Amino acid sequence: MTHHHTGPSESPLAYCHEAVQGVSRTFALTIDALDSPLADQICVGYLLCRIPDTVEDANHVPAATQQDLLATYREVLQPGSSTSIESFTRQAREWIPAQNPSPDWELVGNAPTVMAAFEQFDRPTREAMLPPVREMTTGMARFVERYADEPGIRIQTGTELRSYCHYVAGTVGTLITNLLAEQSLSEARETALRHNGEHFGRLLQLVNIAKDVHDDYVAENNVYLPAEWLAAEGVPQDRVVDDDLRSEAVAVLSRTLDRARQHLDPAQSYIEEMPLGGGNTVVAWTVPYLLAVGTLRELRANPGAAFTEEAVKVSRKEVRTIVSAVSATDRQRLDLLRETVAASPLEAVPQRLSH
Repeated sequence: MTHHHTGPSESPLAYCHEAVQGVSRTFALTIDALDSPLADQICVGYLLCRIPDTVEDANHVPAATQQDLLATYREVLQPGSSTSIESFTRQAREWIPAQNPSPDWELVGNAPTVMAAFEQFDRPTREAMLPPVREMTTGMARFVERYADEPGIRIQTGTELRSYCHYVAGTVGTLITNLLAEQSLSEARETALRHNGEHFGRLLQLVNIAKDVHDDYVAENNVYLPAEWLAAEGVPQDRVVDDDLRSEAVAVLSRTLDRARQHLDPAQSYIEEMPLGGGNTVVAWTVPYLLAVGTLRELRANPGAAFTEEAVKVSRKEVRTIVSAVSATDRQRLDLLRETVAASPLEAVPQRLSH
């Protein structure tokens, strides 16, 4: 794959919409389901988050360099900063794999294009977007520093897991809420949205942590299942994917799934209570929510798969069925959809949901 440079024929925003398809199919579904201006804002906001996330996950980059890169990126995001995004990409460029860089690393190389798209938004929009991205970057730097002497991130306690999920995903909930709050909302409604947006982000993150145990450890050398939970079952963190400790590790996974489920109700309230102006739609947020519900169902049915190369995921067919079912219904039916998906794959259900 060649480096993607924005030609004069392509606007920075067009690049962003193209790039998001490469870095996250799931999030691309959300953006495709939104209308402008929110679709553009969420697209660019997501990419601004994905850049530091790529740096944090890179185990080929020394921890001290990761910290430097994250610090530079955070400076770029300070209001009135004199640090340019080009200084970040110059620093990052030597770490971009020369042969076949992943879409994530191509994105890092094209950070100036993302920033150019961001600069086109009006001031209130930019001010809504920056603080959560800065907070995420600060939190990521904190975790990289904390585990600088380890081979990767090693979450120690349930409290630390909560903190990690806040920084990497609760902040995304805040970003979404900040953009939704550009519409005139009552104070009570905004407060409820802020509370539930955090839960929405943390739900999606915990589901990812649960389904990706094998890949996180094998590909990135990160273990997000807390050491104290694993130790209680007699599993050393660096043996989390061992076949002979599978049932013990599954017990810890179940604990993680219980924690994820605690976020289901508030995350659903978030969707039910959000304002629908400014290009927002119910479909955009219900799809990732129901995909999380479906993934929890798959993990409950086959928890051992999370520790092997076998991918735990909702089928492409079910994804399409969820998208069309959500498009054909209204948010008053969210309970019914959630119960249905929690019980069995949605393609197995007659189309009574849409009437």
